[in-house]
Amino acid sequence: MIVNQLVNSTDVDIPELVFTSTDTGGTVASGGVEQSNAITTMVLCNTATANLTDETINSVSVSVYLVPKGASYGDATKIVSDLIVPASETVFFSDEKFILSGGDEIYVGTSSANNIAFTVSVLEV
Repeated sequence: MIVNQLVNSTDVDIPELVFTSTDTGGTVASGGVEQSNAITTMVLCNTATANLTDETINSVSVSVYLVPKGASYGDATKIVSDLIVPASETVFFSDEKFILSGGDEIYVGTSSANNIAFTVSVLEV
């Protein structure tokens, strides 16, 4: 299953819920029940237009949190901290695999709303 959405967050320290592990493999921004799911790939794509003379224009800072069921996002659950994604660039996280139980969540915070497309690939385990 692949889940994707534009991240509406405007503050890397106040992230938006983008994925909740459920019994069907996951849904966007909703609760779940007991089931393990393997996150095989996460993709962050900056959809903003690149400036060929200054790559800092339209760059977005991104933080990603893996949050256990019932917990809150914070420094203890942060797995990516203030990663700069230049405009028109894509970052793949596919070397490490994560197992999420039902109700575990992924949050993404960005410095610019609707410029980061977040995609996650999920397999039931």
